[in-house]
Formats: sequence, structure tokens, C-alpha cells
Amino acid sequence: MTVRFENVGIAVRDLDEAIAFFTALGLSIQGRDTVSGEWADTAVGLDGNHVKVAVLQTPDGNGCLELFEYLHPDAIETEPTLPNEIGMHRVAFSVDDLEQAVAVAAAHGYRPLRGIATYGDVYKLTYLRGPSGILVMLAQALDGQAE
Repeated sequence: MTVRFENVGIAVRDLDEAIAFFTALGLSIQGRDTVSGEWADTAVGLDGNHVKVAVLQTPDGNGCLELFEYLHPDAIETEPTLPNEIGMHRVAFSVDDLEQAVAVAAAHGYRPLRGIATYGDVYKLTYLRGPSGILVMLAQALDGQAE
């Protein structure tokens, strides 16, 4: 059996806001659609499942985010995930200029939770809370190369 990573799916309050944030970081839209019907109900396990969806790809072509905004059933607000909670934790991106990435995030109203940290002589990194409370980690390799 072959297994290949496909994407991470994240429900968001406002699809356009999330797209604006992640495309500003450098991801590109691979497609947008509105999805509903019996097949969607069966796949997701929700009756009347109806969402707006967008797939965004990282610039290196190796990763995708599938963002979706629920039209039906109503989206359920939850408390934002904390870094030490069990379950879906965060999405992480390597960047070649952390300060620029933090500035892009700030232009969209998102700032580091505490600041920029240095992990040994390996990375500068930060966590920020992005659209819909998504935890986003941004890391820059100290050798100057995004990995």
C-alpha cells in the first residue's frame, strides 16, 4: 500500500479572509468550488453538508491546505486551540525571511503570540494566531535557506 500526504483541511469563518492571508504568505490557489450533495454528506458524515472550499498549494508544490467555509450545517464556533491541547495543533511553514513573513501576517492583523524565538543554531520561529484562530508556525532556517 502506498500512502502519500494530500492536504490539511481547516474549517474557517471567512474563506476569502483566509485565502487573502495564506496567499499573502505565498501559497497559490489551486481551485475553488462549492460542494454539496449526497456524496459530500456520505464522505464527511454530515447531512446537508454544503461548503465553499479552496485548495491552496505551497510554492514548493509539496503541501496543500484545503480551506472550507460551512454554509450548512451552521459552523460551530470553538475556543482557539492552545499549543498544548491534544488534537489538531497547527500548520507550519518554512520561510526564507521570517521578519517579512511576520510583517505580512501583521498587515492582515495577525501577530506573534509572544515574539520570535531562536531554537539553538537551527531556526528562528514564531507562532501566530491567523484567520479563524488557526495556529500558524513560521520558521526560518538560520543558514538562510527555507527547508
